[in-house]
Amino acid sequence: MTKTEFTVTQAHWPADRAALRAVRETVFVAEQGVPLALEWDGDDASAFHLLARDPRGLPIGTGRLLPDGHLGRMAVLAPWRGRGIGTALLLRLIERARDQALTAVTLNALCTATPFYERAGFVAEGPIFDDAGIPHQRMRLSLAND
Repeated sequence: MTKTEFTVTQAHWPADRAALRAVRETVFVAEQGVPLALEWDGDDASAFHLLARDPRGLPIGTGRLLPDGHLGRMAVLAPWRGRGIGTALLLRLIERARDQALTAVTLNALCTATPFYERAGFVAEGPIFDDAGIPHQRMRLSLAND
């Protein structure tokens, strides 16, 4: 399989809820042990969502942008990691933030994922903190003067 054997499109809540849920519950709940009640936080209705799909149309990755510029719920199913899907999702979310004239985007990254976000220009802010029993790092990307 090559990196180009996936598509990334805008997803719409609640129409694409089942597809988003399939990825997020696999990655966050089953794999990382996040309690189901914490995964579904009530922000989905106001968020801009992206959905990556494999060549058969099955959901393999997600990400969202909240109106305040917070990126989150970035998830790629394990068999698809390392194929450019996370990067494609992240770049599209940043593009959307620029289109909305946001001056910065923030996210709370798993500490193990900070190098991924640093490659995209994000900078760590503040101390490492616990979220759902997992160490996270707040990160920020300035979009001003781009």
